[in-house]
Amino acid sequence: MVSTPGRPGSAVPPPPQPPTAETTADAEISPRWSVRRRRIAVGSAVLVALVVTALLFYSLGSTRTPQALPTASPKPSPSPAPSISQIFATIAPSVVFIEAVHTGSNASESTGTGVIVNGDGTILTARHVINGAQAIKVTFADGTASAVTIVATDPVNDIAALLPATLPSVVVPAVLGRSDRLNVGDEVVAIGNPLGLTYSTTAGVVSGLGRRISVADGPTGANLIQFDAAVNPGSSGGPLINGRGETVGIVVALANPTNAGTFIGIGFAVPIATAVSGGGARAPQQ
Repeated sequence: MVSTPGRPGSAVPPPPQPPTAETTADAEISPRWSVRRRRIAVGSAVLVALVVTALLFYSLGSTRTPQALPTASPKPSPSPAPSISQIFATIAPSVVFIEAVHTGSNASESTGTGVIVNGDGTILTARHVINGAQAIKVTFADGTASAVTIVATDPVNDIAALLPATLPSVVVPAVLGRSDRLNVGDEVVAIGNPLGLTYSTTAGVVSGLGRRISVADGPTGANLIQFDAAVNPGSSGGPLINGRGETVGIVVALANPTNAGTFIGIGFAVPIATAVSGGGARAPQQ
């Protein structure tokens, strides 16, 4: 059937319009916005995932007990052992030079050494240094000279205690140690006046413990300390000192198979606790 213009129901559809610039631009823009939306959506999802992960780790970590950070705990550094020169400087003010005068047909003078062990000036020495003397004089480290009185003797251990009539302006008692803590091989120092050579200092080691010897006018007791620091006549009565500067013995004898009476590497000392007790003073704290 052929329709004619102007009759109802027979309208002819309008011819298609050619595309315009506006519709073309909308078609080009629409795909680009879709890509951008997808990228924004993906980025948002990643950000949300990171935040959730961080919150999760935080919540797990917060339930643990906080660990204290390590801190440095101060510890005292071990003090180095004093040198021999330091030991000498410490003990020298406590050492005295002894002169004993014997009168009569066998007039003579003998010398020896002593060590101050008490604040009142009490001096310990070897008994044989002053035995039988009619006059005894001591000279302190500062040059002060004084007569002394014998206040106690211990013949078995060859120990005597002297009390001076005059004291120096400063009295320096020796620091007393414990001879029962000595071991064979420990370093020791001897200070004395051998052959009149005042304040001579020698060093060696403990060679033996618990020795017993038999010497005329010397110690007959047991438990002597054997050492190899050089001592000679005039050293008797001087201090034997350990490696910490503490007096641990009183020098009383040396061994020599001849009659020379000089040192050949074997000396003996009475332990300081025995010497102090024999001298009537208080023994060092144990």
